[in-house]
Amino acid sequence: MATSYKYYKKNVKEYLQSKFTENATVLDVGAGCGTYYNLLHDYFKTIHAVEVFKPNIDKYELEKKYEAVFNTDIKDFEYGFYAIIIFGDIIEHLTVEEAQKVLKYAYDRCDEMIVAVPYEMEQGICEDNVYEIHKQPDLTPENVLERYPMLKLLYKNDKYGYYVKDVNYGKEN
Repeated sequence: MATSYKYYKKNVKEYLQSKFTENATVLDVGAGCGTYYNLLHDYFKTIHAVEVFKPNIDKYELEKKYEAVFNTDIKDFEYGFYAIIIFGDIIEHLTVEEAQKVLKYAYDRCDEMIVAVPYEMEQGICEDNVYEIHKQPDLTPENVLERYPMLKLLYKNDKYGYYVKDVNYGKEN
């Protein structure tokens, strides 16, 4: 689905606005219907999108919203630095190994990562989009942190969690 749970969206917006100025650059990975653009565009001036499924770009008129829209798979996308990279409902669509690679690549290319994850959610093809299949339908608050040690929990309930970049990842004690 090109949409997302509504949980914590206001909290995430407040969190980002408290940490960053309006000039911070944002990359929205898996833009779908433009949820994070709609949430953040009234504050952040530069928001780019990555969307693998071209019909979403057309249906939701993403090119009229975002400053730039890249129609590519995040697994193959090479990019520079963004202050904030948002992975809203993305990692469950990747294998563990793919998601680890994508998040490690992003880690040094941003000041903050926002990773939103639905817990224990099976999903197949939706609206003829094979990219909608959940390859990690078993995600829980515990195994997200085990699989992705570069993240730390920000918000969660029994259905959904938000994680951010753990700035202590890879540092020796």
